[in-house]
Amino acid sequence: MSNFLTDWRQRVTHRQVWALAAPMILSNISVPLVSLVDSTVIGHLPHAHQLGAVAVGGTLYSFLAWAMSFLRMGTTGFAAQAAGRNDGAALRQVLLQGLLLAMGFAVLLGLIGLPFQHLALQMMQPSPDLNDLTRDFFHTRLFGLPAALASYALVGWFLGLQNARAPLAILLTTNLVNIALNLWFVIGLEWGVVGSARASVIAEWIGALLGLALTHKGLRDYPGHLAVGLLKRWQSWRPLLAVNRDIFIRSLVLQSVFFLITVQGARLGDATVAANALLLNGLLLTANALDGLAHAVEALCGHAIGARDRDALRRSLNVAGGWSLICSVAFAVLFLFAGHLFVEMQTNIQPVRDIAFVYLPYLAVLPLVAVWSYLLDGLFIGATRAREMRNAMVITALLTAPFAWLASSFGNHGLWVVFLLFMALRAVTLGHIARRLNRTGGWFSQ
Repeated sequence: MSNFLTDWRQRVTHRQVWALAAPMILSNISVPLVSLVDSTVIGHLPHAHQLGAVAVGGTLYSFLAWAMSFLRMGTTGFAAQAAGRNDGAALRQVLLQGLLLAMGFAVLLGLIGLPFQHLALQMMQPSPDLNDLTRDFFHTRLFGLPAALASYALVGWFLGLQNARAPLAILLTTNLVNIALNLWFVIGLEWGVVGSARASVIAEWIGALLGLALTHKGLRDYPGHLAVGLLKRWQSWRPLLAVNRDIFIRSLVLQSVFFLITVQGARLGDATVAANALLLNGLLLTANALDGLAHAVEALCGHAIGARDRDALRRSLNVAGGWSLICSVAFAVLFLFAGHLFVEMQTNIQPVRDIAFVYLPYLAVLPLVAVWSYLLDGLFIGATRAREMRNAMVITALLTAPFAWLASSFGNHGLWVVFLLFMALRAVTLGHIARRLNRTGGWFSQ
């Protein structure tokens, strides 16, 4: 406790944390704003299955895209440590490797996307109207996948350089264009659900192209030359692929949880899956805001580890942790007292509103439970400790599985209780491993 109070008084660390966190919070908040606009625009169309199609189709797309989030996380850790060493050649190598991996995985996911969608919809057993609209939405979204994965790698690389302005520009541009086109395509041109998907695709490509243009300044600040010959050697790919493999497994397990929530919600009816989607938009809003602080932890802790500065590592984690707690309490209060307005803003379909109101208390509790896993994710990503992240996520899923089976007969209440348990266990498992590494000096042993 004394270390925390001492670190909290360090104004320099506060400035460092917020110099990175503030732009990332602003840019990250634009991500759930897109979902909120999607829900609000589609949610004011006449039928619940239209809102449900965006929720289900978006979940299928997110399952594929976010499973590739290792492209951002892995890139951030290696770029931060290379920046800490002032190694311009390594930074160029990490950037190019990240972009090449993004293109390769986009092709692979494009090939498996259609069979995956068919299998997923069979599991959900949706109504015929929901099934048809979901397919149309998902097919269109796949065209934006290469750009989305490239943006992951670019954002991760900029964060590693402690450059939060470039990710801010990429994400804000992508999401503001998405919002504007959504309003135009869905309301102005009356393209409906497919119009929402088309808006997202165009916005993703604009964001990726902007990110590529912004790399010039980052490369100029770290002089060096790309050793093209190293890209032909397996040894130069092995560390990045090993970290990405482990983060992929971790992300796949995490996205499977969100996917199964949608599957179970769809089985409970179109209105239930739509209501759950509106509430999960609240979680998305919280997670993206708190991730701004987690991104600051990634960059600052990765830099401290690269420079082998134990004091800077501790200070960064303590200050970011304190602010994360403050922000999570603010979100909990917001959803507790203004949750009804949050739901009503997104849809005027009364059956969907009524179901969402019942489950609002779960949304109010979520920020207080989930904040710790977000913060610890940032620490492990900055330290490129992907294996430990993978192990913690797998253990969490295994511990949660029996409770999920027992809760399956309790309907949507059981679903939300299990989800809260899952988020709590994420923090417990990561915290246990972090404490062990801290005690043994493992953060600096790689």
